[in-house]
Amino acid sequence: MLDNPVREKWKRGEAAIGCFMGLGSHHVAGLLANLGFEWLVIETEHNPLDLADVERMVTAMKGTRSVPLIRVPPGDMNYIQHSIDLGAMGVVVPMIKSAKEAREIVRNVKYPPQGVRGFGPLLASDYTVNTDAYLRAANDNTIVIVMIETKEAVDELEEIDSIAGIDGLFMGQCDLCLSLGLEPMKWNEYPQVDAIIQKTLELGRQHNVATRMNMFTGEQLAEEKKKGHTILAYSPDYGLLARVAREGLEAIGRTPGWVPMAED
Repeated sequence: MLDNPVREKWKRGEAAIGCFMGLGSHHVAGLLANLGFEWLVIETEHNPLDLADVERMVTAMKGTRSVPLIRVPPGDMNYIQHSIDLGAMGVVVPMIKSAKEAREIVRNVKYPPQGVRGFGPLLASDYTVNTDAYLRAANDNTIVIVMIETKEAVDELEEIDSIAGIDGLFMGQCDLCLSLGLEPMKWNEYPQVDAIIQKTLELGRQHNVATRMNMFTGEQLAEEKKKGHTILAYSPDYGLLARVAREGLEAIGRTPGWVPMAED
């Protein structure tokens, strides 16, 4: 897939729904892609996936219209290039701390003259079958999303948002709370966190940059879309599985959690 329909939608100010994949399963990637999620993020920041695992997950999404993205380990510029050469159509970069760092990320994603990405898109170019077309399309179709989850990034938020080549800002509310000395599991109770989220949304509108919030129910999705968030992240894959499994247990009076077999 040489075009990127998700990036095109975000540039038009339209919402696109997706999901983070933390289970590391290429079967889950294929299922969600065929189901109709517009983008899927392969999680490598918090999971012990190697590049072979990532390749299998990206390959499982081929033949669908779902856009594969990869959340890379923080500060690893080499992983950014590996991810895109494997066929990812964008990266999500966590724990950035400055506009300077954000600019360097863009440079590593883009081919010259916009950046410094090295040549070698074997899988991304369909094993060289579409190399010429890929090279022409890559810079305009590869998504760059940075995560706002440190106090330092908040201090330079406006400058980060205005950088050419930044397509989206993801709010990492829990890590942001930790950076601010707040309780991460109570992030939605703090006015200062709400103010940062609102500022991100306003700057995104001003500079045509997509913004994201995590959502865990259909009602939350509809609410955040109405507010103007265009990166609609619908739970991680394990959250979706856990929620449906919990509903089944509760439907027959079981409390979710370990149940001794003697009670069966």
